[in-house]
Amino acid sequence: LFHAMSDSNTTDFINPSSFILLGIPGLEAAHVWISIPFCTMYTIAVLGNFTILLIVRVEQSLHEPMYYFLCMLAVTDLVLSTSTVPKMLSIFWFNSREINFNACLTQLYFFHCFLAMESGILVALALDRYVAICDPLRHSTILTDPIVAKIGLAVLLRGGLFVFPYPFLARRWPYCRTNVIAHTYCEHLAVLACADIRISSYYGLLVALLVIGPDMSFITFSYTQILRTIFRLPTKEARLKTFSTCSSHLCVILAFYVPALFSFLTHRFGQNMPLQFHIITANVHVLVPPMLNPTIYGVRTKQIRDRLLRFLIHKNKQGVLWHF
Repeated sequence: LFHAMSDSNTTDFINPSSFILLGIPGLEAAHVWISIPFCTMYTIAVLGNFTILLIVRVEQSLHEPMYYFLCMLAVTDLVLSTSTVPKMLSIFWFNSREINFNACLTQLYFFHCFLAMESGILVALALDRYVAICDPLRHSTILTDPIVAKIGLAVLLRGGLFVFPYPFLARRWPYCRTNVIAHTYCEHLAVLACADIRISSYYGLLVALLVIGPDMSFITFSYTQILRTIFRLPTKEARLKTFSTCSSHLCVILAFYVPALFSFLTHRFGQNMPLQFHIITANVHVLVPPMLNPTIYGVRTKQIRDRLLRFLIHKNKQGVLWHF
């Protein structure tokens, strides 16, 4: 929630019945074409994350902390993308621009809540890799199933409680007569407020610092220790093999934090950039991590890749037998 605009010549009102989402202003004629890559990324995200959940569910050998955290990440990605993309596509395809006020606040809450949760799950995965590489003999005793469940609950509560005030603060703002949002989802309601919302803006910045700051610091510390441990290994083969066990997580970290920081910085300091660039950047931030995460883990993690190949081969054999 960033900037506010006020107009003394407009009549303020509280709790409009609905908002109008413009999509990407200036590119309305290209909405259908823009929807193609967005729809493709969303489809890959849904299929990929459900595949991860299914494989971990049916494969007993994957019932380990890393894969439990991976399932949490898959659920978070599904909720994050599904809370925004279907409405986005309805704007592009059917020009369905209106969104109910309460639905807008709900979308706002889920978007920010699950962004915070995803960051927390990446920290949990970093903790798993840190223990597995730096203290492997105690991995099974440190990250037990109850501890994994408590970490998951803490991540859920942290995201939910930190973001909980957002919709209530947004509900209390007096809104300007124009209830049009130049975006594809309800992220920047503050631009419609006709009041001093500095408290809300400061709170949003504080939440970002309290969530992203400690998370990135812990991940940086974890991987500093991991790399120190890897470089102490006696052979190059051992170093490469050990590093490969955390390469997937590193790729996922980059896929999440690079678009997130880029979107955050361009909204904060890139006022001279075109509005269309801001909106497309925000959409990429929502779609790219959920699409890449299952793809990265599916390709880079041998256990998941082998289980998926066995499943596909089995299905193919069943299809051949059924055909004959």
